Amino acid sequence: MICVFEKNVDEREVEKLTLRCQQEGIPHHLFYLGGQYRLLIQTEIDFVANWPESDVVIEMLPYTQKRVLTNCQFQPHTVVKFGDLEIGSNQFCVIAGPCSVESSQQIFSIASMVKQFGGKILRGGAFKPRTSPYDFQGSGQQGLIDLKHAADAHGLLCISEVMDTRDVDMVASHVDIVQVGARNMQNFCLLKELGKINKPILLKRGLSATYEDWLSSAEYILSHGNFEVILCERGIRTFENYSRNTLDISAVPILQQLTHLPIMVDPSHAVGMREFVPSLAYSAMAAGAHGIMVEVHTHPELSISDARQTIAPETFAEMMQKLKSMAPIFEKHM
Repeated sequence: MICVFEKNVDEREVEKLTLRCQQEGIPHHLFYLGGQYRLLIQTEIDFVANWPESDVVIEMLPYTQKRVLTNCQFQPHTVVKFGDLEIGSNQFCVIAGPCSVESSQQIFSIASMVKQFGGKILRGGAFKPRTSPYDFQGSGQQGLIDLKHAADAHGLLCISEVMDTRDVDMVASHVDIVQVGARNMQNFCLLKELGKINKPILLKRGLSATYEDWLSSAEYILSHGNFEVILCERGIRTFENYSRNTLDISAVPILQQLTHLPIMVDPSHAVGMREFVPSLAYSAMAAGAHGIMVEVHTHPELSISDARQTIAPETFAEMMQKLKSMAPIFEKHM
């Protein structure tokens, strides 16, 4: 069960219940969200009802054993905030940038373009999980430094991927959001470490992951203390091989029924062909997504990685203009 305490409860009353759990050997987790304490008690015995001070518990919620903290029963919705920017509200957020940080000059010029056309967060990979070991693996920590400098210079936030538990603190020190790529969605050691840091996590869906697989991975992060998790649908592998992957647009409304976490869409990785990226971006907004992540480059054909799916500045500008005109129709703003 999940015990929801009244707001402004005396912390000594909360401690009494947690102490009783300890004394009886009952697994439990205490969380503080939205100005309220919530105590997850992993037992089928309803001993709270017989607890003399139970009047400070205003609600007791049942839960399924496998997925608790990502469930809508735990809290209605999560909004990840960065000043005026909100991910999870009716604000539609656009993350844009190159697949890889190639040089300081490259990321600065792309940051300028992202800012000019209304993007809010600059993306750029510094550690790249490539299919072949002989492909470009990223520029490492220097790439993160260049990414952060470019973002700061243009008033943008920044996001980049982490692949190794040993790099978590280093990556987190350079970016505003830490990304978990599709190939690492079920890297549970990495997810546990990310649950311990004070940075939002963007968790991409695995290549063949079900919704429950995906949410269970998010549960790992939340269960270790980090509740600022953003889900990102990026296409899954199906029998169709014309496009790189198949965008599961139904994930957006379905996940909004299953979890309180924000959900974004990555149309670039979903389709893998630049000419279709804008159409999928529009469908993401129409489906109710909280934002999109797209790959954009000043010279897409020269991109070291993912050149085929990277859009050009003029395409990005046109796409952003259409998204802005669509936003009021779907009760969004940019």
